Amino acid sequence: MIKKTVMVVSVDKRCSQAPTAQKILTGYGCIIKTRLGIHDGVLDKCSDHGLLILELVGSEKEKKKLGQELKSLPGVTVKTVNI
Repeated sequence: MIKKTVMVVSVDKRCSQAPTAQKILTGYGCIIKTRLGIHDGVLDKCSDHGLLILELVGSEKEKKKLGQELKSLPGVTVKTVNI
């Protein structure tokens, strides 16, 4: 059976936290197989809350470190599911 790791990242204050979160994600780009970003609104009515769904590969140590770095940002919540 193949083990999958999915990380769900909730970002409050998306407008202010997105640049830092993006920098962290870029640093871990080699372990991010799939990335889906969702936020409400379009054009001039964008929501300040976002949701990221990440499918991760690589070592458990790398995955844990990514989660810790994202959690260190104010208003960011991270949940990891192994299935």
